[in-house]
Amino acid sequence: MRLLQMVCLALLSTLSTSALSAVFTFTAIPDENESQLRTRFEKVAVYLEKELGVEVKYVPVKSYSAAVTAFRNNQVQLAWFGGLSGVQARRLVPGSSAIAQGNEDQFFKSYFIAHKSADLLPSDNFPNLNGLTFTFGSKSSTSGRLMPQFFIERNLGKKSEDVFKRIGFSGDHSRTITQVQAGAYQVGAVNYKVWETAVENGTVDLEKVSVIWQSPAYPDYQWTVREGVDNQFGAGFKKKIEAALIGMKDPDLLKSFPRHSFVPAENADYEPIENVAKAIGLID
Repeated sequence: MRLLQMVCLALLSTLSTSALSAVFTFTAIPDENESQLRTRFEKVAVYLEKELGVEVKYVPVKSYSAAVTAFRNNQVQLAWFGGLSGVQARRLVPGSSAIAQGNEDQFFKSYFIAHKSADLLPSDNFPNLNGLTFTFGSKSSTSGRLMPQFFIERNLGKKSEDVFKRIGFSGDHSRTITQVQAGAYQVGAVNYKVWETAVENGTVDLEKVSVIWQSPAYPDYQWTVREGVDNQFGAGFKKKIEAALIGMKDPDLLKSFPRHSFVPAENADYEPIENVAKAIGLID
């Protein structure tokens, strides 16, 4: 009997040590300049490590699909996703949850930007883009592809490939701005936050490129946590993550997103994104 007790105690000790030594990992979609992302999310890792009491590591990825794959394979347990990539990830890992979003992410929008050669003026009316060249961002971007494609097709009454002379996919919002500013494409669609930050930082030449139209609001970015974190890191760990994210108050940390605050989120908030993705054929 005593031997059995000793074995059980040893097993419990091993499990406890294992839980304490586990590394909590997270990633983020690469929606802008890689060095800016690394600076932002390494600061988030330091913050989360302090709040959660476990080692936390930020795992950079090269593409939106790589972020979803890392989440699916449990290489990361938390991710900063866009609306569409979050929907994709939660469909692949049932039971996973959107738990926090930026206050601004409840009312997100896309900007359509144009090179001066396109001769398009800012307007509340949807622009006539027929016959122009156009670049989206990443193929899986909500604000750089999904919603812009939806608004193009709804307003112009035909498929995007029938609207434009040439279509590109820049890969991220920063490159979309660069390509349109250089005249490689006449028009592009970008995340309004990335555009406004670039303008604030003085990296946009407003003599060459400008905003010509802004979309209606839709839900976008969110933090999604993988199903099973309580089993991996201990009971109540998911709630601790949620509290840490919503409790993020450091102005410098929030500015790097940039967001004013984080608020609770749930999967149902992103049903409109899933419905649009189905409607234009990006998911089944």
